[in-house]
Amino acid sequence: MAHGSRLVDLVHERIEDFLVERSSILRSISPDLEPLDAFSRRFLSGGKRFRALFCYWGWEAVGARDFDPFAPEGGRDRFPVVSAAAALELFHAAALVHDDLIDNSDTRRGSPSAHRLFQSLHRDEGWAGSDADFGRAASILLGDLLLGWSDELLDEGLAALTDQRAARTARTEFMRMRTEVTAGQYLDILEERAWITKPDSEQRLRAERVIVYKAAKYSVESPLVIGAAIAGATQPQLDALRAFGLPLGIAYQLRDDLLGVYGDPQVTGKPSGDDLREGKRTMLIAIARERLAPGQRRLLDELLGDRTLEPEQITMLQRTISECGAVDEIELLIGANVTRASEALADAPISREARAELGSLAKAVTRRAS
Repeated sequence: MAHGSRLVDLVHERIEDFLVERSSILRSISPDLEPLDAFSRRFLSGGKRFRALFCYWGWEAVGARDFDPFAPEGGRDRFPVVSAAAALELFHAAALVHDDLIDNSDTRRGSPSAHRLFQSLHRDEGWAGSDADFGRAASILLGDLLLGWSDELLDEGLAALTDQRAARTARTEFMRMRTEVTAGQYLDILEERAWITKPDSEQRLRAERVIVYKAAKYSVESPLVIGAAIAGATQPQLDALRAFGLPLGIAYQLRDDLLGVYGDPQVTGKPSGDDLREGKRTMLIAIARERLAPGQRRLLDELLGDRTLEPEQITMLQRTISECGAVDEIELLIGANVTRASEALADAPISREARAELGSLAKAVTRRAS
């Protein structure tokens, strides 16, 4: 993944250059806006850049073979895809800021979440009113700012394309992704509250719907399609990348759901069993409810979403979910979706190198520990 690792560096540089330009606008308005600049940089400095990598390999897959990360700055061939990859990282950061607020999460990647950072700022400065209210309001605005900036960054890249059909296709996919993620996020918070009124027989299907629209499409499928569109992909190429990207995205999120319950806090940067305290109605929980005896199911329903759960209770729930076979079934689902993705990749009309690199990425996103 030599080109991919270089792409990560280029994306980081593109984000930094973009933030320098935007921070000058913030400073020209007021020095009081410095926290927006500082916190945006903080949330864009880390992460695995999976979405950027999928975007690049979507581009590479359909024949953009002249990509050279070390080409002179004057070369514009790389600019649209690097900008799109960077825009996806800004979009992801915006989604995380809002997601942490919705979930009332204290941490992100082992550090305070955005609303907690703003809450601490309020408290440290001795300002009037509620520090929690300020933290919530300010983090909404930070997420909105990052979301708007992702659009600007994408448009700067697409403006450099001579193929306007390719630019329109990429822009259309980005807008579709934005709508789907918002819809998926709503469905996620809906499930945490409305599950009690829905038939048990529907809960697996409803959990899968959240996986598809909140995570799978925007984590893998859309980045692939955006990158490929920028390279001028044909419809069969786009269809093949979708056929690969959607099941891989589902597998990616199923792994994430397991990590949300069983992940090592030292690796994930989140407390152990965090999804249990947040009351996430994931596929793991839907399957566990199908397998548990009525008494165990009632106990799971009673404890899930209790933010005061003690470590002993978390351990008990983890053991209960595992012993009923739900974890094993999730692993089987991950394997089945990876197989679907691999079969689609094998027949895809794309470059040989991209096929190999996408296969390696598929392993990386579904076998990860964080």
